[in-house]
Amino acid sequence: MAGAARGLGRALLWASFSVCLLPDPAGAAHIKKAEAAAAAGGELRYLHAAELGQALRELAAEAPPGLARLFSIGRSVEGRPLWVLRLTAGLPEEEGDEAGGEALPGRPQVKLVGNMHGDEPLARPLLLRLARELVRGWAAGDERLGRLLNTTDVYLLPSLNPDGFERAREGDCGGGGGGGEGAAGGRENSRGRDLNRSFPDQFGTAQPDLEPVPEVRALIAWMRRNKFLLSGNLHGGSVVASYPYDDSPTHRPTGVYSKSADDEVFKYLAKAYASHHPIMRTGKPNCPGEEGETFQDGITNGAQWYDVEGGMQDYNYVWANCFEITLELSCCKYPPTSELQQEWENNRESLLTFIEKVHIGVKGFVRDAITGAGLENATIVVAGIAHNITAGKFGDYHRLLVPGTYNVTAVVMGYAPVTKENVEVKEGDATVVDFSLQPTVVAPDPNLTQFTATPAPLSTVTPSVAQAEPPGTTSLHRAVQPVDFRHHHFSDMEIFLRRYANEYPSITRLYSVGKSVELRELYVMEISDNPGVHEAGEPEFKYIGNMHGNEVVGRELLLNLIEYLCKNFGTDPEVTDLVRSTRIHIMPSMNPDGYEKSQEGDRGGTVGRNNSNNYDLNRNFPDQFFQVTDPPQPETLAVMSWLKTYPFVLSANLHGGSLVVNYPFDDDEQGIAIYSKSPDDAVFQQLALSYSKENKKMYQGSPCKDMYPTEYFPHGITNGAQWYNVPGGMQDWNYLNTNCFEVTIELGCVKYPKAEELPKYWEQNRRSLLQFIKQVHRGIWGFVLDATDGRGILNATISVADINHPVTTYKDGDYWRLLVQGTYKVTASARGYDPVTKTVEVDSKGGVQVNFTLSRTDAKAEEGKVPVLNTPDTSDPNEKEFETLIKDLSAENGLERLLLASSGKVSPYRYRPYKDLSEFLRGLYLNYPHITNLTSLGQSVEFRQIWSLEISNKPNQSEPEEPKIRFVAGIHGNAPVGTELLLALAEFLCMNYKKNAAVTKLIDRTRIVIVPSLNPDGREIAQERGCTSKIGHTNAHGRDLDTDFTSKPETKAIIENLILKQDFSLSVALDGGSLLVTYPFDKPAQTVENKETLKHLASVYANNHPLMHLGQPGCPNKSDENIPGGVIRGSEWHSHLGSMKDFSVTFGHCPEITVYTSCCYFPSAGQLPGLWADHRKSLLSMLVEVHKGVHGFVQDKSGKAISKATIVLNEGLRVYSKEGGYFHVLLAPGLHNINAIADGYQQKHMKVLVRHDAPSSVFIVFDMENRIFGLPRELVVTVAGASMSALVLTACIIWCVCSIKSNRHKDGFHRLRQHHDDYEDEIRMMSTGSKKSLLSHEFQDETDTEEETLYSSKH
Repeated sequence: MAGAARGLGRALLWASFSVCLLPDPAGAAHIKKAEAAAAAGGELRYLHAAELGQALRELAAEAPPGLARLFSIGRSVEGRPLWVLRLTAGLPEEEGDEAGGEALPGRPQVKLVGNMHGDEPLARPLLLRLARELVRGWAAGDERLGRLLNTTDVYLLPSLNPDGFERAREGDCGGGGGGGEGAAGGRENSRGRDLNRSFPDQFGTAQPDLEPVPEVRALIAWMRRNKFLLSGNLHGGSVVASYPYDDSPTHRPTGVYSKSADDEVFKYLAKAYASHHPIMRTGKPNCPGEEGETFQDGITNGAQWYDVEGGMQDYNYVWANCFEITLELSCCKYPPTSELQQEWENNRESLLTFIEKVHIGVKGFVRDAITGAGLENATIVVAGIAHNITAGKFGDYHRLLVPGTYNVTAVVMGYAPVTKENVEVKEGDATVVDFSLQPTVVAPDPNLTQFTATPAPLSTVTPSVAQAEPPGTTSLHRAVQPVDFRHHHFSDMEIFLRRYANEYPSITRLYSVGKSVELRELYVMEISDNPGVHEAGEPEFKYIGNMHGNEVVGRELLLNLIEYLCKNFGTDPEVTDLVRSTRIHIMPSMNPDGYEKSQEGDRGGTVGRNNSNNYDLNRNFPDQFFQVTDPPQPETLAVMSWLKTYPFVLSANLHGGSLVVNYPFDDDEQGIAIYSKSPDDAVFQQLALSYSKENKKMYQGSPCKDMYPTEYFPHGITNGAQWYNVPGGMQDWNYLNTNCFEVTIELGCVKYPKAEELPKYWEQNRRSLLQFIKQVHRGIWGFVLDATDGRGILNATISVADINHPVTTYKDGDYWRLLVQGTYKVTASARGYDPVTKTVEVDSKGGVQVNFTLSRTDAKAEEGKVPVLNTPDTSDPNEKEFETLIKDLSAENGLERLLLASSGKVSPYRYRPYKDLSEFLRGLYLNYPHITNLTSLGQSVEFRQIWSLEISNKPNQSEPEEPKIRFVAGIHGNAPVGTELLLALAEFLCMNYKKNAAVTKLIDRTRIVIVPSLNPDGREIAQERGCTSKIGHTNAHGRDLDTDFTSKPETKAIIENLILKQDFSLSVALDGGSLLVTYPFDKPAQTVENKETLKHLASVYANNHPLMHLGQPGCPNKSDENIPGGVIRGSEWHSHLGSMKDFSVTFGHCPEITVYTSCCYFPSAGQLPGLWADHRKSLLSMLVEVHKGVHGFVQDKSGKAISKATIVLNEGLRVYSKEGGYFHVLLAPGLHNINAIADGYQQKHMKVLVRHDAPSSVFIVFDMENRIFGLPRELVVTVAGASMSALVLTACIIWCVCSIKSNRHKDGFHRLRQHHDDYEDEIRMMSTGSKKSLLSHEFQDETDTEEETLYSSKH
């Protein structure tokens, strides 16, 4: 293990030593004979796979009956068995189970795993010798060894990587390093995978691919079949005992102490091994190349030594409840045979002592109090340690603990938990603590007295029963009251939440909105009659507790409320109606880290108030009056993202330290204690009173006389700022940034009361908690619908006259607007629709339903003239199926479902230099030739290829009817995150083609072009972890490609081969240096046509990113930067000329957005999995979005397709029909005007409605030829009219001349013909002049058309 991260220098030093140690091939046969002779005499030696298997079989056969069992847990890549020898007394007869047989009741299981790295094989002979001593010692009556095997179930796995061992060479002390060389040297398995980097990781964002590591798969499956308690992972390369965690959230290479919940236990176990090893205990291995390296007491925290992501020891602890440490046994990885005896002597006592430590801590059985049956999978919770273990098949458990006093709780679904307090653990054998659990009674007798234990120092568990409904209640039904009154530490709370989610699945859903600083989940329990679904017209409500970690009453009340709602649903009318009519979300703890630091009995202190970064979360939200300078915290960002995800209507934030309901605003412009009135002040006062009226003590208004004798709150409510200023508070952010009205409720004068007081708090607040939820149904609610098709309108605005606070509709057009009793003028409006205003009477009894039906703008005025088009009803089932897919993927959680259903986990883990990038792209092309086409667009200054990968079901074929999307990254070489994200996207799409239906359909219907690195020269010199470094920013000539886009080899390649083809519907560019999206234009003083569409496209990307849409990039030196919605016009952020985005829009007729993927230009490779997890949904959203907007087809009455027709949208934006008459343009949702113009045809005018979740189609048929004899109709009609007039005039003249000068017939007719010819010439000249004038006008129009471009500017 150690060798992978410890440098080439040491390997080279060992190489010089190895020359003397390696046998020459000529003497190999002689050496093997000598080894065989030594083995016969009991000497230690290395055995190859077949020899090792034979030796283990012989030892198992030699063992007394019932003592040994040999089995294989699986096979290596090359098919070698992974042998395990099980040793324990009293094994039943052979069961034929390859897993080694059943566990024995009450006997702890220990495993020792060796040779995980094939070139670190010392464990192979040591474990074989250990097995031989145990077997022979037990048979010979050795007291110590007999006791060990009579009480312990020991499993020895000498070689997890037998394939690697076969490649390794004896005497190779430094190892082969990583990569291919390492695989060749034996470290990795036969597929070049490091087994100790291949396990799921607690700090990783993606699951590892286990396909190439059958050894790891076999081990994981074996662990799942057993309940291992203790484990040792035997390695080589140093002499030290390493304990979890092996990596940290930051993945810094070294120096980070990554502490597990059982840090003390792990240090104890590591010391137990190290203290008996003559070299290890000194803390000075003195290994060649690392002579100065020291380890205090011979032990080290894994991550502090060096970061190992995907290691086995952490997997054991986090996922398998097994305590494993890693033991580096010798400086030389593959010591020579001559040193094996000394290594055995060094490690023998340590190995035996370590196995014996499996008996420390507490152990016992968890049984059913009535039947006495053991309760399998009972959870054992130790107060103050955030790590639980589970009981075995017989209810037997064993929990490793160092000496001390503990409170231990046993919890099983369907049983009342039991806590044993002040359990004393001593050095030596475990303290026996058995549990007898009573089955849960659904409606316990209120007079039943539950046990009440004396509080212990570490935790307090005081189950009791609250009072029943008061005698005066009008309901005949007696509600079931909570019985779980105690302080719940995180593990206890987690079990509680999982228990209720499991017991009441029809009305609950447990989910997490994110993690705290210390990676605790921010759990939310949803309670609804249809959990997991937003029901149209049903309001959503939330409670948040424990925002300040030491203010704990809210946390416990919310757990009580969960219990109350679950147990009374279906039997209590009030609860049943509330759950059926409301979607309730309950977050018991927003600051779980602070809670773990706080102390019971704290009245008014601050210990634990802040989060683990020591920031007050209720001063951490963006503020309307002041700039919040503290960096946004993970808890804050997670909650903000949560609030943007659900259409919350009403909320309360539960605090402690006083007894009052506090309502917005919480601060004011002056920063002083003054009444700061919100537009909805009357509503907030009513909401606050609805809570305080039900709490008698709160309503009296003088809550904390002993602490604050002068404090008085009339009726128990107060305006926040009038009480004291709170800039950066959560309740104001809710009101100003979402549709949600939130108040802050102070629940009591004591922040962390004793547990025995908790029933009193429930009794005081239970009616208030229920009444406050009911307020979500006050005011008005309803739907805003489209008059044409009756569908709901998303993001329509509901505004109330004289109240400056509009709310918006959700996806089904549903809305909720809280109001007090009165008469209001309410207006519903939406882009592209005529607003509608209604007068509404709101009474005091409940909500009033008010629906609005909106007509599209100008629809009535031009009825019969301008058709309004929507997506036509097509009879093609494939089209319908694809439209349904786009709608499904656009729905809430649509892309999450796609990702969950996808196959093949893709997770970038390293940066690829140019050579690797090229090979990777070629690999995709060669492995997926039917859907990919790899081409070079050109070369960089230093002659590197600018690669372009097309992904389509018909790559490199013209399909004008399909939208085409372009992804470009690496325009700045020092920002390569985008490159790796696009490579991951390409692999994800290819891997899921024909495996995931949604991905397959997207690829079949889209032409996807990926340009992963536009500046490969700059990328080659850029430096990892260069967060602000400009090295590699420019190309090899020192030119910034994004400020001088038109004249460089790299940009010329993409301009000529992609952009100027003008056949893309959308382009997405990926850059670095912040966390936001910009849209055109980057150049200053530029008015943008179609701004709403461009901003919409940028918002789609940002809204699918977990943090970007919050608008708080939080980058160093810009921590106060606020980008609303995470979207901004380029020129308003960093204005500059000559950008790729502006060129794409102006000359490529293609909208382009630029995504800034992270604050750091070149973050460490360890952050890539997290960045991919953050961006993959956004990237996929672009593949969905490119199918929306307007798809059209243009033809004449005969059915002939018309290409190059001009489609003018909203009297400005122009696109042109392609070959086959197809056109496509992306537009923001709403109503849009279309003018279709084609040479020789009459203009067509219509309107089209663009939806947020579906494409809109337009079928344009030109039904009138607009030319006669090849000339414009208007010209021909004009000339014909003039000619007729001239003929009539000529006839009159002739008649007059004939009448008056009849005697001059011959001469007169001659003159008349001459006069007529003069007129004809005049008419001819007039016609020519008109035609010339008209053609001149057409040329001018055509010139304008050529110069005008998509999204052209107005100066």
